[in-house]
Amino acid sequence: MDHPLDIACLVETQKHVLDTLSRHPEIDKTILPTPSALRRADKSLLTTLPEQGHGVEKTTSHILDDLTPALTGQALSPRYFGLVTGGVTPAARVAESVVSLYDQNVCVHLPDSSIATTIEDRALTLLLELLDLSPREWQGRTFTTGATASNIVGLACGREYVVNKAIRSRGRRNESHGPETVGELGLLAACQAAGITNIQVLTTLPHSSLKKASSIVGLGRDCFHRVSKREDGLEFDLDLLEHHMKRPQTASIVVISCAEVNTGRFATHGVDDVNALRSLCDQYGAWLHVDAAFGLFARVLEPSEEFNLVRRGAEGLELADSIAGDAHKLLNVPYDCGFFFSRHADLAQQVFQNPNASYLQSGDSGPNQIQSPLNIGLENSRRFRALPVYGTLISYGRLGYRHMLQRQIRFARLVAQYLFEHPDFDLLPEDLDDKATIVERIYIIVLFRGRDDALNSTLVKLLNSTSQLYVSGTTWQGRPACRIAVANWQVHPERELAMIQATFVQALEIWDRMRSEP
Repeated sequence: MDHPLDIACLVETQKHVLDTLSRHPEIDKTILPTPSALRRADKSLLTTLPEQGHGVEKTTSHILDDLTPALTGQALSPRYFGLVTGGVTPAARVAESVVSLYDQNVCVHLPDSSIATTIEDRALTLLLELLDLSPREWQGRTFTTGATASNIVGLACGREYVVNKAIRSRGRRNESHGPETVGELGLLAACQAAGITNIQVLTTLPHSSLKKASSIVGLGRDCFHRVSKREDGLEFDLDLLEHHMKRPQTASIVVISCAEVNTGRFATHGVDDVNALRSLCDQYGAWLHVDAAFGLFARVLEPSEEFNLVRRGAEGLELADSIAGDAHKLLNVPYDCGFFFSRHADLAQQVFQNPNASYLQSGDSGPNQIQSPLNIGLENSRRFRALPVYGTLISYGRLGYRHMLQRQIRFARLVAQYLFEHPDFDLLPEDLDDKATIVERIYIIVLFRGRDDALNSTLVKLLNSTSQLYVSGTTWQGRPACRIAVANWQVHPERELAMIQATFVQALEIWDRMRSEP
């Protein structure tokens, strides 16, 4: 450090961190900032750049005293049930502090200069092992900012695969540049060379990030076609799927939704289901991608009567071509961190390589060379996301993460049973009509609504106003609904259930007072 004041400010910051972490989760950790804290923080923000800097001491005080009270406690509390938001395990938090200290740019594999890329590859290998996927078969692997970025990579690789395959089937080859590919020719020229007039994405109930990804890679949001059974919007209708795949001059990417965002349910239920999709993809030259932001972690579970249906929802995914997932959900590492796996390691390099950049070449040319991350993903400049992943995986191991997920599922099922029996709420979807079904089907998401439409319209706000928890609002079958997503590593089922019950009682009391007021 250049100045003792820098050290003093870091010490003050670490004291704030330790004080915050030492608070009891049941009492002292505020999940949402108060309105007054938000107003104060907003008022404290500078509106123009100062000519003379304020200095590190004053800036530290501003950040700690004015701004942190206006941040959510999503990583600190086991009761933040919004979106699907994990926390940060102790080992991941330690690793994250090292990430900021050393500030590595993990872009080029330079094993004589830094171990960062080796740690990244090892972390990805350990993650594959946790998820019961073979590192030998899934050699296309990288970290991303999240499942959205991973879906972009997946659709880009799928686009490359289906168009290049069609080009090869025509025997086309550019003698001066080798095989013609999307990466070299561009999408329009490559499709023309392949005789393709349309690339379609066939799926059942896609997450919004998939349509965003399809727009970014040039396929367009209108390329999606739903091929689901009428009685179940999530499961595939194989006859309808094949009907679309037979379209002339059309290439296909098939996407499996592994745990749908509102219900946490799965599009497939075992190896046979995925194998049927794999067979059709092989027959028609399609790419099979899995959007598995949090569903993939069901593979951590052992087959058992308690978790059998959930576990089956993630079985067979090893037959896919690519998988997108989030680490900042159920792995409980800091934002932002996603991952992408592919069984076709060469395709990502065709799409994302940095050509004619000698200064970006790896210093390792051995047979087991680790691919430079900047040549297999979106970013050239990359944060050292791998270190928290590596740290938390070796800290908890396979059994630690299995037990963590079991606690999360059991808590979600307890909440679902409580709501099922409550006279003021409807548990969704409607087919959860008895306790046995609830115990069998609930993963980590509980979807519900108030039976009174007036209550339902304000339910999310009422619950969050208690400051005891945070839930997300959504829409189900055209009507407002409420969603509890359980992802934090600190969840203890009985403790959190007691809080849920007390909070719902409090929210309903507030609602009764609101209705009685003139």
